[in-house]
Amino acid sequence: MGKEAKTNAMRMLERAKINYTAHEYPHEEGQAVDGASVAKLTGQDPAKVFKTLVTQGADRNYYVFVVPVLAELDLKKAAKAAGVKSVAMIHVADINKVTGYIRGGCSPVGMKKQYVTVFDESCLAQPTMLVSGGRIGTQIECTPADLIQVSRGKTAAITQEHAE
Repeated sequence: MGKEAKTNAMRMLERAKINYTAHEYPHEEGQAVDGASVAKLTGQDPAKVFKTLVTQGADRNYYVFVVPVLAELDLKKAAKAAGVKSVAMIHVADINKVTGYIRGGCSPVGMKKQYVTVFDESCLAQPTMLVSGGRIGTQIECTPADLIQVSRGKTAAITQEHAE
């Protein structure tokens, strides 16, 4: 793996005996990189690169949604998938407090607590998918089934429909 220290996400995958590939990409220290740029920098099809979004439900619990980087989360579909009345994006300032990760480095694997995690069902069409490795500049790639298993997640249609 080289000189880079392992992240929580990587340690969790290894503990679960899940094969993954780490991808590094250039970035300014502490600066989040948008998903489309991450896909380009890692040479990946954007349909394989997913972002992790954290919301809070009407019930005050936190919910994690993993969607393709070019897609938008549909909050109504997300709430339905999580089984709550409504969800809203949490404030950027709260990401670290809730997940243990920083904006731009939030992985669905290895958060401080186990939250309900829902992956957009489009991930199932991909042989492998990439999510944040737990810090800016690192992506981890593995099969959707492995990521869903290790995050104790499920899949649902949670993105907004776009007229192509």
